[in-house]
This record gives sequence, structure tokens and C-alpha cells, in this order.
Amino acid sequence: MLQGHVRNAWLGLGGVTALIVGGAQAFAMPSVFPTGVTLHDPEAAYQGYVLFPGGDQNTHLIDMDGNEVHRWAYRSFPPVPLTPEQAGGERGRLLVQSGRVDTPKGPSGPGNGLTNASIAEVDWSGARHWTWGTQNAPAAQHHDMSRLPNGNTLLLSAKARHLPGFAAPEVVDNDIVEVRPDGSVAWRWKASEHLDQMGFSRAALSRIKASDDPDFLHLNTVTPLGPNQWFDDGDARFAPDNLMVNARNANVAFIVDRKTGDIVWRLGPDFEQTRASTSRTLPRPVDQLIGAHDVHLIPKGLPGAGNLLIFDNQGNAGFPPADQSIFSFSRVLEVNPRTKEIVWLYTADQSGREAWSFYSAFISSAQRLPNGNTLIDEGQDGRLFQVTPKGRIVWEYVSPFFGKSEPGNTYVTNGVYRAELLDYDWAPKGTPHASHAVTPQCTPKQQVLDCTRP
Repeated sequence: MLQGHVRNAWLGLGGVTALIVGGAQAFAMPSVFPTGVTLHDPEAAYQGYVLFPGGDQNTHLIDMDGNEVHRWAYRSFPPVPLTPEQAGGERGRLLVQSGRVDTPKGPSGPGNGLTNASIAEVDWSGARHWTWGTQNAPAAQHHDMSRLPNGNTLLLSAKARHLPGFAAPEVVDNDIVEVRPDGSVAWRWKASEHLDQMGFSRAALSRIKASDDPDFLHLNTVTPLGPNQWFDDGDARFAPDNLMVNARNANVAFIVDRKTGDIVWRLGPDFEQTRASTSRTLPRPVDQLIGAHDVHLIPKGLPGAGNLLIFDNQGNAGFPPADQSIFSFSRVLEVNPRTKEIVWLYTADQSGREAWSFYSAFISSAQRLPNGNTLIDEGQDGRLFQVTPKGRIVWEYVSPFFGKSEPGNTYVTNGVYRAELLDYDWAPKGTPHASHAVTPQCTPKQQVLDCTRP
């Protein structure tokens, strides 16, 4: 069922404070628009539940009809579903962000991780079974976390630190932390100790150190590579327990070797071409990424396994800021990590629409599905949709869950940081789900391609 909702501009989460302008284009939005499932082709769309954090600071699980089948009263940044094997055989458990999210004294900025939040493992009822972080020793978790095969938990954390040579008295230094079930730290990696391995030119590093932005890297992804063909073929850089990391504000993604801590592979920060392209001529070298999110290897067993999947926001980032097109548009890229070539991409152009009609300057995610489709989270608009390899939209949903994106904000948003499709058997037995076709309703004056698309 569709509903009408009023949307105000999002100001907050994800490292950007006022994105009313994208590139040189003023970003105009309607004040009233439909929410819920707006389009669904059940025969072409991969079926399952979709898990995401809402603008209302709750975590939601919906079915393909957009029905909320469950919610957890946790903010989640992001919610991380645990398999039954990771949860003692129990279904429906999550890792979430919990506790207070107020920001203590230090370098301020939206989404930079300097909060008093803790993390927790919660069950279907919301009861906590494990936590890490206290008011006096906060986890300061932000943007990403996961449960490792050894039972430990991996997370991004942040610390305010003074770094020699930086103009700012304190900067946001990002840490990657591995925590044992007993709460002890098994491994820690500090980004500030590896700046010389991130590919910055001397001029770029000078700009970074002179910047008044304390959150100069803004890491937003840390995830184990997992089993992959590159390691199977003898490339040690892609060892399954090595970590893929993305620095949103610096336009660079890289692999951290778990044994040495060294950066052994990277994409960016400099690219041969200066502007992003919608060109369907593939494969071709990766052109300019800007402010990307959710960089990860497609897992084994899925179409495109071993390739990188990247939500390329094309927001605003870089030292100096990367050159953009006349108007801004986002892309989802599939990249061969060995050749660093784009082998598949999605822009709105692939759906027969203007490129600028798909755009999220910050947050957002993409997930490859077993049937070859891709679930895309256009985060700043709270729009989740599924596309075929050729770009046809076969499911679309707009979040009806509104709230303030950050403590103290007066603006209301339905933004979605990250979304994930889960098979029906992830949830406890008896959890309902429904799936019906939804065809967009078009008036004679509307020109909506999906109304007539076969």
C-alpha cells in the first residue's frame, strides 16, 4: 500500500552536512511522494526479506510487499545479520549499535564515529546477548562491523588524536578493532600509521595536513575479503582474512594485510580519467570515484564472484575535491580487482532514465543477489530497488520510516544507510511474508517508462 509523505532535506549522517547542491546542479525534490512498494515483478525479482535501519532510529525487516514483519528498537550503523551458525543455531540475531549516541567533546562532524555508542548482539526479541563498550570506555563504532569465522567481532572505531604535522589540534583517527567474546582486543590497526601507503601525492598529503576538516579519511567500510578466486590462483594479497577498507573522503579503497598491517592493494586516490561516465563500453579502466560506499568483493557462489562491487556516490570528496560532471549522478560499479577495469555498471541510464535521476551523495549500498540481480540502496532518498543485469528495475520500495538523522537536528529524513536482502529462512520459523505484483499507476500526462515496460 502506498502512502504520501513529506520529506525535508537530509542534513547529517555520512560525512556531509548540507547536500542540497550536487556538483553544479541544484537538487530539487518534491515535498510529497509515495512510500512503500512502488513496483514489483515477482517473476524477475529475487525474493526475500530486506533488512535496513530507518530514519526513525529503529531497525526494520520487510517482505517483498513492503510489510514490516519485524523491528528492533536499535539504531544500527549498520545492522549485521548473523547466520544460525554464528548465533548458536538461533535465527534472527543481529549485531547492532546500542546505548547512547551522544557525541563527547572533540572534533565534531556527522557520522564520524566519535560517539559513546556501544555494540551488541541481540536476538529476535531485542534482548542483548553480548555487548562491547561502556560510557567510560565507548566502542565509538561507526559505519561497519562483522562477526568473524573465529567468533570475534570486527569493527570500525574512531579516536580523536593529535597527529604531528596536522594543522588541526586533533583529527579523527580511524581504527580497525577485532574484539574477542570476552571483550579483550585481539588486534588493532590505526589508519594514521599507514598514510604513506594510501597513494597520496606529496601535494595531496600537504593539503590533507593543512585541512581544517578533522575527518580527512572518513573510513566507511571494513570487511574481510572472504574466499575468492584471486587467492586460489596464488595472489596472496587477496588472502580471505585480509580486509577491504574504503576511505570515503579520500577517494581510495585498499586491502590491509592482516599479518603485517601493510596496505598491499589499492584503488585510487588518483584515476586516469577526471570525470565519471555512464558509458556502456566495457571493460574499461575505472574512472573517477567520489565518496564511495560499501566496497566489497562479491562472495563466492554469486554471479560476478571475486569482483568488487562499489556504490560510487559521486558526492564531494578528495584533496583537492574531485572534478565532477555538470550534474551529479551515482553509479554502482562491478570492478575486476586485478585489472582495475569496470566490467558492469548501473546508472539510471541503464533503466532508460536521465542519469541524474539516480543520485545519493552519501551513505548507500549495493548487494549482488543469487539470480544475478543487484539490490541497490539509494540512501539519501530512502529508496531501495532491485535491477536485472541489463538495468531493468524489478522491485522498488521507498522507506516510510522518518526521523531525525542526528541528535540535535531539526530536519527529518527517511534515509537508509545500508540495506541487505536475506533469504526467508534467516528469520525464525513462522515469520510471515507476502509477495504480489505491483504495477505503477500512470496518468495520461505522466511519462513513466516502467508503466509500459514489459
